[in-house]
This record gives sequence, C-alpha cells and structure tokens, in this order.
Amino acid sequence: MNMHNTLPFLDLRAIHDTIKPELMAILEHAIETGSFVGGAELENFEKEFAAYCGTAYCIGLNSGTDALRFALMAVIPPGTAVVTVPNTFIATTEAITQAGALPIFVDIDARTCNMDPEALARFLSTECSWSGRKGDRPIHLDSGKTVSAIVPVHLYGQPADMDSLQTLADKYNILVLEDACQAHGARYFSGKRNMWRIAGSMSTAAAFSFYPGKNLGALGEAGAVTTDDPEIAATVRLLREHGSIKKYYHTIEGYNGRMDAIQAGFLKVKLPFLKEGNHRRRQCANYYDKRLAGLPGLVTPFEPDKVIGNFHLYVIHAQRRDDLQLHLSEQGIATGRHYPVPLHLQVAYQHLGYGKNAFPVAEETSLLGLSLPMYPSLSLADLDRVIEAIYSFYGSRGSYADEAMSLSGEAAS
Repeated sequence: MNMHNTLPFLDLRAIHDTIKPELMAILEHAIETGSFVGGAELENFEKEFAAYCGTAYCIGLNSGTDALRFALMAVIPPGTAVVTVPNTFIATTEAITQAGALPIFVDIDARTCNMDPEALARFLSTECSWSGRKGDRPIHLDSGKTVSAIVPVHLYGQPADMDSLQTLADKYNILVLEDACQAHGARYFSGKRNMWRIAGSMSTAAAFSFYPGKNLGALGEAGAVTTDDPEIAATVRLLREHGSIKKYYHTIEGYNGRMDAIQAGFLKVKLPFLKEGNHRRRQCANYYDKRLAGLPGLVTPFEPDKVIGNFHLYVIHAQRRDDLQLHLSEQGIATGRHYPVPLHLQVAYQHLGYGKNAFPVAEETSLLGLSLPMYPSLSLADLDRVIEAIYSFYGSRGSYADEAMSLSGEAAS
C-alpha cells in the first residue's frame, strides 16, 4: 500500500491557510473582549448570510441538526408525520423525531439521488387518505397520522426539484422545509417564478450545517435556519435560548442551541470566499465528468439544466464499488462512502417496519456510490492522479489520453 503522498478526501488545512491571519484575529478579539456567545459577531454573520441566501432572516445555531429540529418545531404540530428520503445522514430523521413527528420515507430519483416527485405523488395518492377539501391535509393510512410537511434533502449540494415538490405540497396543504445542510450557494431555476433561486430561500424554512467539512464550514460545530417568516424566526430564536428573550424570563421551554461568537466570526470571514470555492469545485467536477464519461462500469453525477450545484461531494456510481475503493486506497487516494446503509434499514429505525426493497432506488445507490476527492485546492495533477487510477482499475485508458485538458475541462491550447 502506498502510504506516502496520500491524496486526502478533503484538505481543510489548505482551505484555511490563506485566511489564517483573519481567523486568528477573530479568536484574539473574542479573548480580549470576553465575548464568546452571541453578540455582534453572530448578528453580523446572520445579516450577511441572510442577504447571501436572499432571505429576510437567518438564525445562527450550534448545529445543522438543531437547525432542522427547531425549524420543524416552529411549524409542525407534534404527533404528525413528515416525509423525507432514506439516503441521507441520520440527522435529518433525528430532527423529525425530536420535533415530535413520525418520519416517513419516499424513494429517490435514480439520476439526481434527490426526492422523486413521482414517488411523493404516489405516496400521497395511494398511501394516504385525503378529503380533497381546501385546508385539509392527507392522513397516512398505516400510522393514522396527519402528513404536515416534507423535507427534501439537497443531496451532495444539488437542489431537489423544488417546483414539482412545492406543487404537490400546495395541492395537499403541506409545508416544505429544505434540508440545505450540504447546499451552501447552490442554485435552482424556478419555472414557477421564472428566476434562479438559491438553496435556503425556496421553502417555508431551511436548515444549514456549517460543520467544518461543508462548503462554508466553521472551525467547529455550527448551523443556521433561514426563512422569510418573522414568526418562525422568532420561535427559533426562543428555542435556541432556553425559551427566553430576556435572561431568566422564559416564554416557553427551549434548548441550548446557540452559536458561539467565535464560530460566527470565522464564518463571516469565510463567507466572501464561498462563491469562488463553489466555482472551483464545479471546475473540478467538470474535469472529472469529461475524463470519466463513457467509462464502462461507472456513471458520473447527473445535473439537470435547471440546477447549479455546489458539488459538496462528487459521487460516482461504480460497479465493483468496494474493490475500486480498495484499489484507490492502495494508490494513496482517499475516498468516501456516503450513506452506505439507507436509513430505513438502520437498526435505529427497525420499529418503522420497513424492509429490504422498500425503496429500491435508494438501496441500489447505497451499494454503488463512491465519493471522490473534492475541494477547491485540488490541482490538475491531483485530478489526473485520481482519474488515471480509476482507469487502471477498469483496465482501460479510453479517452483519458486523447488530449491535454485544462482544469476547466476545455482542451488546452
């Protein structure tokens, strides 16, 4: 095994090296002022991130999990059902259950790996009863619970088909909340509004994670809710602060969900670099796409015309996935397997009663998906190293050696 010159799956050091003085200044300011939680640093970041997303409000929190949990608590009645997808991190469903709701799954689209609007339509029409009257919501037949919301996950940084999902939600009088935890800066063209919209601005409320590995990452745990609704914003603020607006005076029972001032300061420093970072990721993805296209046994990510993803992850679907991952590891190339066990097959959710083949597309995806190195500082040589190793595994150089290419994916002059 090649233990030298390992190409990492994610290089966080390179991301922070160029802005280290600005980050250290945030830390020094916090030490000098004794301001560690909330305050001006948090308020400034909230304003800037809301403006970036095109929303009226941003509420900084201590994690993406709390962001989705608090957003749900602010809008859904306890004891209802919330529909999401099985190919996501467990935090999505933890937020649903901890908000007092029952998670229900629908399958995904085979090409985008996001919630399939047709699967959602089938669920609402065949697994629910609905009066058809304006204002009424569907009743899930198996559980007897009212379906109050859907949570599409913008998986790998690619927005779900929000127009189609919102049309169904409007028909059935249910809410849409985005799990945008991987989708910082990703965009979707809404035919309904005839405009590009940014992730986090396309629903009743949205949840973001700023975990360090995200496209906009803190140097620790952090998250946020974005919304245009002042009542939702006010409720989330209450929930993060033990149900209190004024210290020791509590309107409701809440939680400790506050964002550290230091993390807010770090995020404010990093936010101006998000656009360029996403652009660099798209350049890397474009290069992967062109070099790996048509390789037997491998499918590159599909991006609809109405989507501009941020490529938080670059996930191929590969035959002999596990063998390929081992081969790449032996070549000193780190990779990842995201969500190798769909949530409906996790031990934690056995009580929901789903079995194998309940969601065949999600299950097949879990067996094929392999995440390749993806971050803004990847060089042309890094990308070529990954691609050449993949071709060596499949025993063919194909079009890889046809011509020299630039990082943008265009032929070099």
